[in-house]
Amino acid sequence: MEIIMYNPQLDVFIKTADEGSFTKAADELYISPTAVMKQINSLESRIGVKLIERTNRGISLTEAGKAFYKEAKLFIEYSNNAISRIKRAAEDDRFVIRVGTSMLNPCKPLMELLKYSDDVYDKFRINIIPFEDEHTNILTVIESIGSKFDFIFAACNSPQWLSRCNFFKIGDYDVCCAVPGFHRLASKRRLSVSDLRGEALIMMERGGSYILDDLRDRLSAQELMIKIEDASFYDIDVFNRCERTGGVLLTLSGWSDIHPSLITIPVDWDYKMPYGLLYPLNPNEHILSFLEIIKAAADKAEYIK
Repeated sequence: MEIIMYNPQLDVFIKTADEGSFTKAADELYISPTAVMKQINSLESRIGVKLIERTNRGISLTEAGKAFYKEAKLFIEYSNNAISRIKRAAEDDRFVIRVGTSMLNPCKPLMELLKYSDDVYDKFRINIIPFEDEHTNILTVIESIGSKFDFIFAACNSPQWLSRCNFFKIGDYDVCCAVPGFHRLASKRRLSVSDLRGEALIMMERGGSYILDDLRDRLSAQELMIKIEDASFYDIDVFNRCERTGGVLLTLSGWSDIHPSLITIPVDWDYKMPYGLLYPLNPNEHILSFLEIIKAAADKAEYIK
């Protein structure tokens, strides 16, 4: 590797000191003894210190030369390491994609999808950034897509979210119900709508999802005496609330592992919630390129399945 961070006269000096002879150093360096002496003289002139004593028996280092020898070797090692780091940085010119992740919006499905792409890691590096599922700041998180995050993998049908970011749909989760293990419905493998008669049902408040608003209207019209309890936002407290009160929680098939004490059960209805990637309203070329890779990976994954 060519050394460009220090004067090559240092190499000549070190080789001469190691060989104890201008002639032997010249042989090793494939230059003439005269050229070696000129390099040493130039180096001594530049730093203003005599480094080598010439004798009839060869050369020896002065005290200053011995000290300079140690420092020169350390400097060369440092320079070589620095150049290696710079070259690695230059070679790794992949664009960094920042992916948000939380308990209810984990990035794992996206990472699983990337297994169906052959070249994503040749072009991009993935930086995972955690955030909290918390109703007081979730809109701030969504508004940070494009500044703090490039993508968030999420189930989304929220008008408030969709006014703040773009959404690329990858698939659908089934809208299900979750109950504590001690609930009367816990042993059922599938529910009918009539099974919910007389139950307290925790679900997203009106306006949080077009799909769930339609489901709310359908349940209300069937006169099943279901007591709907609003949740302003889904976070772990909503799942704890279901376990604590012994009610029924409207949930998604993709959230079946969120709470260990709750059992997620499919229901005989056709309601589904789209999931996919939230990305900036004004995406740059790198984000659009990554999105194209995701689209291709999603198509490939669907084809394999």
